[in-house]
Amino acid sequence: MSTRAPHAPPGLAQRLRARLRPPRTLQVTRMGRTYLVLTVGIGLGALNTGNNLLYLVLGLLLSLMVVSGVLSERCLRDLEVRRLGSEAAFAAEPFAFRWALRRKKGHAFALRISEAAVEAMAGSGDVPAAPLAGAGQLPHLRAGAEQVVRADLVAPRRGPLALSGVRVTTTYPLGLFAKTRTFELPGTLLVYPRRGFACAQAPAALQGRVGDVGNPLRTDGTGDVLGLRELGEGEDVRRVHWLKSAAAGRLLAVQREREDLRVFLLELEPGLEGEPLERACEQVAAQAHQLLGEGHEVGLRAGALSLRPAAGPGQERRLLRALAWLGFDAEQAA
Repeated sequence: MSTRAPHAPPGLAQRLRARLRPPRTLQVTRMGRTYLVLTVGIGLGALNTGNNLLYLVLGLLLSLMVVSGVLSERCLRDLEVRRLGSEAAFAAEPFAFRWALRRKKGHAFALRISEAAVEAMAGSGDVPAAPLAGAGQLPHLRAGAEQVVRADLVAPRRGPLALSGVRVTTTYPLGLFAKTRTFELPGTLLVYPRRGFACAQAPAALQGRVGDVGNPLRTDGTGDVLGLRELGEGEDVRRVHWLKSAAAGRLLAVQREREDLRVFLLELEPGLEGEPLERACEQVAAQAHQLLGEGHEVGLRAGALSLRPAAGPGQERRLLRALAWLGFDAEQAA
C-alpha cells in the first residue's frame, strides 16, 4: 500500500511568495468593468471637448471609486476569524462548514467567506486550487459580537485535506470591486469516503446465533416470526397483523424473534491504489454503516491496520477515520 503525505512542507519559493503576497487583492466585477469603461469614455470626451460638465461627471465617477476603496477597506480591517470546521465531511457531497467572525469596532457589510487556495508545489507550474468548493455569506457584522457563518462546502476527494487560510471578500458599497483579505489559518480537514450503497454482500459473521432454532425467550425483535399475541396498551400499532386481528375480533401483534448480536470483520484487499482503493473504501464504509445500523459489531483489517469489532456510532466514526487515512499516512490511521 502506498503512503501519501497529506501535504508537503512549503519550499523556498512558496515561502518567498507568501512574504511578497499583497495584504489585499482586488478583482473587478462585471458591473465594475462597465463602470471603468464608462469612466474612461467620459474622460476621453472631456479631454477632447473641454466640456466642464464632462469634467464634473468624470470627477464624480473617480470620487466614487475612491470612496468605494476606502469603505471596503474599513470592512476588512480589524477582523478576527476562527475556523470552526465540520462535524463530518464526506467526499463529493455537501457538508456543513463553519467560521466565526468578530470585529472589535465598526460594522462590516457584504462579506463572503471561503477557504483560501493552497499554494502549488514549487516549480510545478500548477495553478493554486481551492481545497473546498463553496462559500458562506454574511450580510452584516456588528461590532463586538462574534457571528458564526455556515456554508455547504464540497470536498473533491477522500483523505486529509490541507487548509492554508480563510478568505474574506467584500463588494461593499457599490459592487464595483471585490476586495479580499486572506487570514493564514493552517489546518487539516479529514474527509471520509463518499457515501453510497453497498454493492457486495458483507463477509460471513465471525460470531452469531448458533443452531437453526432461535431462543423463544428473546422476542419483540426484528427477526423471524414466532407467533401472535394481543396488542398491549400503548404499543406500536405497526406490529398489528390486521388480517388476523379482523378474524379474531381484537388487535393481535406479530411477535418476532430478537436477533442475536453478530460480529463481522471487514477487510480491504492489500496493494490497492488510486481509484480501486477509493471504491474499496466506499464499499467497506457502506457495509459498516449497514451492519452497525442493524446493531452488529464490526471490525476492520487493512494491511497493518486493525480495528477490533465494536458496535455503536463511535465505532462507525473510528472506521470512517481509519478509511479516510488509508493510503496517506499509516501511522495516523492506527
